[in-house]
Amino acid sequence: MKRFNPYSWPPWLRQLRAICAQVIIPITVFQAIRTILLPTTFDVLLLAILVGLAVAFHLEWI
Repeated sequence: MKRFNPYSWPPWLRQLRAICAQVIIPITVFQAIRTILLPTTFDVLLLAILVGLAVAFHLEWI
């Protein structure tokens, strides 16, 4: 399997990825608190998606 090279991306895309990686954790924490206080199906699904994105950014899958 070929591993992607993020340095071959345009600079604006690399900067967008870096911004998303910094912003995803606070949004996930806020959503987790909101889900604990008012748990709806939508909130739980959104939290699962955000946790998945945070893990993907941390492990550099994205």
